[in-house]
Amino acid sequence: MSETSTATDAPGPWRRRWPMIKKILTYVFFLLVAGLLISLARNLDWAEVSRTLRSYSAETLFMAGGAALASYAVYCCYDVLGKAYVGHNLPIRQVVPITFVCYAFNLNLSAWVGGIALRYRLYSRLGLRASQITRIFTMSVLTNWIGYLWLAGAIFAMGWITPPESWKIGATALRFLGVGLIAISLFYLGLCRFSTRREWTIRGHEIQLPSWRLAVIQMLLGAANWSLMALVVYFMLSQKAEYPLVLGILLISSIAGVITHIPAGLGVIEAVFVALLSGEMSKGSIVAGLIGYRVIYFLIPLLFATLVYILLEARAKKLRKQRDDSEPPQPAAR
Repeated sequence: MSETSTATDAPGPWRRRWPMIKKILTYVFFLLVAGLLISLARNLDWAEVSRTLRSYSAETLFMAGGAALASYAVYCCYDVLGKAYVGHNLPIRQVVPITFVCYAFNLNLSAWVGGIALRYRLYSRLGLRASQITRIFTMSVLTNWIGYLWLAGAIFAMGWITPPESWKIGATALRFLGVGLIAISLFYLGLCRFSTRREWTIRGHEIQLPSWRLAVIQMLLGAANWSLMALVVYFMLSQKAEYPLVLGILLISSIAGVITHIPAGLGVIEAVFVALLSGEMSKGSIVAGLIGYRVIYFLIPLLFATLVYILLEARAKKLRKQRDDSEPPQPAAR
């Protein structure tokens, strides 16, 4: 309550200009996203993409597409988990399309665009605060990597993968790495179960431990998504390599820059798969399969995500107004 009115109570110049600044930033954001999409499209060899897809049977493409669809469905549950963690009141039917769009853009245009920028824009337009969106994003990242830790740890520790001699890491070191990854995931689980302190504040950001049950669901969802991603690769390699081996190689490729020497001219995933599958398949078959994987898992979902994003932008203002109108009016202050 203010007793007197002073000059400082009047809005400053930046407050008066904020609507215009916000509009300019919005246009800049749209131009950035459009530019990235155009750049991606121009750098693709569409003829090679077409030849690769035509070489597969309809059954293979159907199975790979089904596995990709299941993977995206699992990933969409990450932000549904974030809804339970944060306690916001957006319905799941609004959360799922936002998560789908963010994941597809994340895979193709980097985490800064998909994982962060789009999440903040789309959720904020539906009325969530920046602190809530930050916690949703944090929950998503944790779910993805805590699932990775215990799944990769189990595969590495069991010795399913034999690294080539040219790699910096040997079979024994890879097993020790696996044990370490499992230990980290169990530490996180134990922290969520037994820690008496549930909240920390780091540089003004509040960090709250999820419940033990939520942490277990995180581990299961994260592992399920990585497993389904590997299933897409398995189908696109025409099932010529054993699935556990494909899963292990995909998990290694995610940290390959740290533990391997990447040959010039090959991407990280391609380099790791060629190094570990060259004894079972030709290099051409492996690279073709991975091109198919990128089309099925990256590019096709991006096309749909772009359309969904346009619809979300068009409907965001209307949905927020409907939500605000449905909330009971607050009693007047006395």
